[in-house]
Amino acid sequence: MNQFIQNMVGMGGMTDQVIANDFLMSAKSGIRNYTIAITEAATPELRTVLREQLQAAIQTHENITSYMISKGYYHPHNLREQLQVDLTASQTATNLAQQ
Repeated sequence: MNQFIQNMVGMGGMTDQVIANDFLMSAKSGIRNYTIAITEAATPELRTVLREQLQAAIQTHENITSYMISKGYYHPHNLREQLQVDLTASQTATNLAQQ
């Protein structure tokens, strides 16, 4: 996102992180929904198609996770670092709500 626009809306560099986090949460939700749909599918053909879509959703989740780790937005193996990222993000959201 353009730095000027980020500064105008008060988000600075957080915009990419927020978008990536929302995308990751959506991917997780999609994975859950595909697994439920597979158990409810009426035909083997439909289950096959849903499994293919599930595999694509899992790959998307992995891609987003890798991106977030490389940018320092996500620390799945270091709870202290992740806690600091989450606290910073929540403080930014609180500050935006107060403006």
